[in-house]
Amino acid sequence: MGVKALGMISGGLDSTLAAKILVDMGIEVEGVNFSTGFCVTEHSRNFKSDEKKTFRPNEALRLAAELKFKLHIVDVSGDYLPVVTGPKYGYGANLNPCVDCRIFMFKRMRRLMDETGAQFMFTGEVLGQRPMSQHREALKIIERDSGLEGLVLRPLSAALLDPTIPEIKGWVDRSKLLAFSGRSRKPQIAAARELGMEDYPQPAGGCCYLTDPQYAKKLQDFFDHHGKAALTQEHVLMLKVGRHLRVSEKIKVIAGRNERENNFLKLYEKGRHVFGVPDYSSAHVLAEIGEGAASDAAGIIASIAARYSDAPKGARIAVEHRYGEFRERLEAKAADEEALNRWRL
Repeated sequence: MGVKALGMISGGLDSTLAAKILVDMGIEVEGVNFSTGFCVTEHSRNFKSDEKKTFRPNEALRLAAELKFKLHIVDVSGDYLPVVTGPKYGYGANLNPCVDCRIFMFKRMRRLMDETGAQFMFTGEVLGQRPMSQHREALKIIERDSGLEGLVLRPLSAALLDPTIPEIKGWVDRSKLLAFSGRSRKPQIAAARELGMEDYPQPAGGCCYLTDPQYAKKLQDFFDHHGKAALTQEHVLMLKVGRHLRVSEKIKVIAGRNERENNFLKLYEKGRHVFGVPDYSSAHVLAEIGEGAASDAAGIIASIAARYSDAPKGARIAVEHRYGEFRERLEAKAADEEALNRWRL
């Protein structure tokens, strides 16, 4: 029976190289691609307007097809929210619980190793590439807390790390493992060229919304006004879509940025106030208006709807407001930029 390795595969340059190195050694590889609900790439693929987006396949699937290994796509979004709302090891620069995230995923990998018969797992991690989760102490904590001590091979940095069980037992050739460290991607690009890997996405950070300052600001606003326990997958998704404006403690507004986002927001009108401009092309606007909001709340939101429409600048236009069975027609002039900048999350 041959050696089998189970890898965490994003399809990015690092996991591409890690998988290629092991495949070239003759090791049977299977991959796992986790979906947490916070992936920037997947969301951008679905919501960017046609004229601004370049379609690419799921990169993990592309890599699996190219290297001819089986890929498991695992949706963990339903179980992932407690990692975001209460991380044991805290957050990074934004609301990224990177250490707890890795522990969560590694525990899933431990279970999948048993199910697939894999003797060890591997990742595309590079020592020192990410400040919170890829320094030596963090790597040890993640392995210890996930029950995978000695069973995690990092082919891109293994020569700089203590030998793992697959190296000690001779399942992999340590002399063919690499010694990359730090944040530069130049060594990976050079290695890809040497290995004949040409089709891979250009290296870029920020693949998780939780590391994005703008998303983190919107999520923190949610925590501040609703509490962490209230977070659901619907909220996670809604925070990715549209322009978000916090008008007051009692008023939150979302305005679509393109046709895809407008169509998406229409699916989530229940329980929210809806504003639209009937005579001009415009953003679809949803609002949450809490009890005790200012009496002119609807007028303020109507001015936001007017601003995100094709109505002539400075014109007073008709704006429709509905909430359940309630209907009204308002007149509004576009909100000024100073106010929008003050409200924008």
